[in-house]
Amino acid sequence: MTDVIGAETAVIGTPGTPSATRVMLLGAGELGKEVIIAFQRLGVEVIAVDRYDGAPGAQVAHRSHSFDMTDPRRLLEVIELEDPHIIVPEIEAIATETLGIIENTGTTVVPTARATKLTMDREGIRRLAAEELGIPTSPYEFADSLEELRESCARVGFPAVIKPVMSSSGKGQSVVYGEGEVEAAWEYALSGGRVNAKRVIVEGFVDFDYEVTQLTVRSAGPDGTTITSFCEPIGHLQRAGDYVESWQPQPMSAVALESARDISQKITEALGGRGVFGVELFVAGDRVYFSEVSPRPHDTGLVTLATQRLSQFELHARAVLGLPVDVSLRSPGASAVIYGGVDAQEVVYTGVAEALAVPQSDLRLFGKPEAFVTRRMGVAVAAADDVDTARARAVECASRVECRAADS
Repeated sequence: MTDVIGAETAVIGTPGTPSATRVMLLGAGELGKEVIIAFQRLGVEVIAVDRYDGAPGAQVAHRSHSFDMTDPRRLLEVIELEDPHIIVPEIEAIATETLGIIENTGTTVVPTARATKLTMDREGIRRLAAEELGIPTSPYEFADSLEELRESCARVGFPAVIKPVMSSSGKGQSVVYGEGEVEAAWEYALSGGRVNAKRVIVEGFVDFDYEVTQLTVRSAGPDGTTITSFCEPIGHLQRAGDYVESWQPQPMSAVALESARDISQKITEALGGRGVFGVELFVAGDRVYFSEVSPRPHDTGLVTLATQRLSQFELHARAVLGLPVDVSLRSPGASAVIYGGVDAQEVVYTGVAEALAVPQSDLRLFGKPEAFVTRRMGVAVAAADDVDTARARAVECASRVECRAADS
């Protein structure tokens, strides 16, 4: 069929027919669900894969599979069964070597198999940024045992941030302020990693003013080359390593903004491919430090559902398919997370009508089949003439929704 990636005249087939343009998402959580919907609006046939049945994205995909994606044999079997034109990894726990094998047969991996492998391992991406590209980062070391961790913390200094080399949404991440907290941080990091790897990264604490996510889009230019575009920077608030609020645009000095975009362009060009990249940065005055990068839509980027003409999910789908993108901001806005607040196999939501009565607000209830006290079950987004008002609206909207056990 005609090249569906980067073609100046991309051809999209009809779902359910031999002409279908097939995209497989590896990871079908709340972000994957929005990506699936964005692809489907463009006439793409989508196959969702996740580790459990009934994942949010599986509820809307044309077909779905559930299994452990770190199993290379099973992953290869399902890819060969579905024969997708494009594979879009959406989580970290994937047998990345298999993606390299598949890519060599001509299937497109977004952004590339190499980029997927590098960014799913904090060691790979940190060494690329700091040691190969010379991008400013916090001081860091890696440790494979509790004793090595103690030694690394002593060299890096306290406070230190300890994270698994492979995790997401802040899982397993903690800040330690002294030697007495190191052992607990080691155990927490091992429990929060995406795979059973007893290796952690120790980062020196950066005394930053704020954090931003610089959504960076690599897409097809009019002459078939790849061009880089930037969304307005996104500010966010974290608790226990997980985002709880985000807003756009985050005010930055002209110098800091230029530096943020320069860093983002360097790291995404080095990774290659096309699509949305969520580049996480620390900002201290005019100084900007690289933290991490996700080669896919970012959780803090849920705010773009309320702020941009095209959300990060629509931008990702367009860029992957070789279609034109538009990163323009429509309105200042904010997002606020809705947590489960309860451990339950089946939940119901109340206060939805009251939440949507907040001016210029909207909700995404993810439909996860099981709730935990700290599990992200939904998000409120809101727009306004200014960020402060938008934040207040998003928080108010989220606070009116209650998640509770269905039998309570």
